[in-house]
Amino acid sequence: MQASAQPNRLPDGLIVVAKRECPTCLLVEPVLRQLAIHNPLTVYVQDDPSYGVGLPVVEHDATLEKSFRLDIEFVPTLIRVEQGREVERCYGWHREDWRRISGDSDLGADLPAIRAGCASRTLDEGMPEQLAVRFGTARFGSREVTLGEQEDPIEACFQRGWTDGLPVVPPTRERVLRMLTGTTRAPEEVLGMVPPDLAPCTVEKVAINAVMAGCKPEYMPLVLTAVEAALIDEFGMHGVLCTTMFAGPVVIVNGPIARAVGMNSGVNALGQGNRANASIGRALQLVIRNVGGGRPGEVDRATLGTPGKYSFCFAEAEDSVWDSLAVERGFTKGSSTVTLFAGEGVQGIVDQKSRTPESLAKSFALCLRVVDHPKLAMAGDALLVVSPDHSRVFIEAGWSKARLRGELERLLLLPGDDMVVGAGGISEGLPASFAGQTVPKFRPGGLLIVRAGGTAGLFSAVIAGWAASGPVGSTPVTREIIQ
Repeated sequence: MQASAQPNRLPDGLIVVAKRECPTCLLVEPVLRQLAIHNPLTVYVQDDPSYGVGLPVVEHDATLEKSFRLDIEFVPTLIRVEQGREVERCYGWHREDWRRISGDSDLGADLPAIRAGCASRTLDEGMPEQLAVRFGTARFGSREVTLGEQEDPIEACFQRGWTDGLPVVPPTRERVLRMLTGTTRAPEEVLGMVPPDLAPCTVEKVAINAVMAGCKPEYMPLVLTAVEAALIDEFGMHGVLCTTMFAGPVVIVNGPIARAVGMNSGVNALGQGNRANASIGRALQLVIRNVGGGRPGEVDRATLGTPGKYSFCFAEAEDSVWDSLAVERGFTKGSSTVTLFAGEGVQGIVDQKSRTPESLAKSFALCLRVVDHPKLAMAGDALLVVSPDHSRVFIEAGWSKARLRGELERLLLLPGDDMVVGAGGISEGLPASFAGQTVPKFRPGGLLIVRAGGTAGLFSAVIAGWAASGPVGSTPVTREIIQ
């Protein structure tokens, strides 16, 4: 999507690009007349056409096309052209450079030796993308939708079924082009086939939906990685989408990139208010909807659903001695990763009295037992989100994350007699064959632990997994983020 730097042939001699509102351009304006005595001179002025009046060739670059094609970033810029091609340029006013390029050893004798220039109007907010669309080589593979003159773009997105029920940002060419600057990957690169329609998803398609979700360009590597993770067979995105249960993809981010883009791992980490958390998770959901065709009431048949299907994305707090989720899943410390977990809603754990790891672990285990149903086991995975105040109880006692998990797995070895169909007068439960056995609540590897949240509150949370967790349904997947 690189713009053409200059036209095929330039006017021989000297070219000066300037704007009147630049003090340095005003400083050199008298010098231009001296330049024109010995050299063919063309002046392109970006703002006021009266600049350089009286010179042989002054063009008002009102559309900025000339400046764009010359790849002007600063004004004034002096360029020497020979046989239609640029051979040298300099920026601002540097007397010795201007003398060398022009060949005039007396140029600007009464001016200061050096003055910095100003930014070109081609760098004004939003202008690079506008110019690239109008005059550059930007090409889009996606179909462009033309709206009626009186049609409201946001309402048009609603009417065409492109939204998740909330307003989206209209994906103009300029906005999509700006979003694509957040990645070095080619717009036409295909990431995979998005269920349920198994439609090919390009980087450009992801950028379009990232615009709609409200992302910044710097979020693109995370969004692309989240999409790629969702397309891994083990995650089972088609099943997560079409289940009648509550599940949707939960995005957990680890590593330096979370801090770099301003993700929230602290106060209200699972809630609203953080642009990165909200829009990255939302972008993934919009890709599934708009590229793959996964819409509620069609393939998506959730009985109740979950608010997390708008967006469910947060970063893990990595400011403790506990290993991060990424490290636990085999990545090196300092790696930036995305983990997808097929999760439901947030179930709070309130324990404000436990001050020993043994007591608090028992509280956690009792709350984890109700995932899916207290009488069901090895169906849904679980994500335990431990707050800093609760994690401190374990850390100060020397407990690692791995030790906590081991203790929870021990506490969650449950008597089959209490869990079989009919036990306790409840028809729901495990088959009668589990009577007399000890049953683990979660399958091996089915309990994930992350640390997140604010530092004032002895509260943690359980995010229950889809009841079809595991090889036959959905397995958590982790993928490293490549910038």
